[in-house]
Amino acid sequence: MWRGLYTAAAGMITETKRTDTIANNLANVNTSGFKRDEAINGEFAPMLLRRINDTKMDQSDVTSFKGFHLGLQAPVVGTLGLGSYIDEIAVDQSQGMLETTGNPLDLAITGEGWFAVQTPEGVRYTRDGAFFRGANGQLQTVQGLAVLGANGQPITIPANAVQISFGAKGEVRADNQVVGQLAFVQFPNDRRAMLKQGNNLWYPQAGAQPQAATGDIQQGMLERSNANVVNEMVSLINNYRIYEAGAKAVTSQDDALTKAATQVGKV
Repeated sequence: MWRGLYTAAAGMITETKRTDTIANNLANVNTSGFKRDEAINGEFAPMLLRRINDTKMDQSDVTSFKGFHLGLQAPVVGTLGLGSYIDEIAVDQSQGMLETTGNPLDLAITGEGWFAVQTPEGVRYTRDGAFFRGANGQLQTVQGLAVLGANGQPITIPANAVQISFGAKGEVRADNQVVGQLAFVQFPNDRRAMLKQGNNLWYPQAGAQPQAATGDIQQGMLERSNANVVNEMVSLINNYRIYEAGAKAVTSQDDALTKAATQVGKV
């Protein structure tokens, strides 16, 4: 009974963490460039059960027939699962839908690629291309982080520029004059190389080196989050049902333990 109690509780903890993951996806359905997370289950190693009362077997046992018997080992009953846990929070890197905004400083990435930005912790990467021109003329994110060029320096747009355009590979033009080149990169084994930091920022794993991106930049558009409200809500409801089943299992185990301590003890 104790084992069943802990197994059910482990399942409830797993579903609690999954709920947190789904809630974060729902909170970011309108965040440009956001990539949804998926909680991946793992299973504790199952336990092999044997009939421990049958460890001493002899030739006259009912399982013996014409010299054949099971031997000295107890008969196998089967395996018993010991519960689940969250093995990994995987990121769904699928392409989000593109939304036309008409803002010349809004940039969307199709295919593989990241924008580089300068943060207090160092260079970080994002697919959120909702940029604007700051008071100092630098291209910035909505958090006020400077967007970096291929030379590692912030992109600066001339104050008198009227028409600003971006090429498919990050060329920056002001009034048809090239004024910079965006740091538009990707990483080998892209889906495993990048880790989430928070605030829609990512950082590469140790040893991952940036290289030229194979994707394209679309001006006047934003990549929407790849989290779908309907799908996330269905997952949340299903998750609640599983959690509820685990809670009922814990209650049943607790009732059985109570009876064992109060009623069986009296006998």
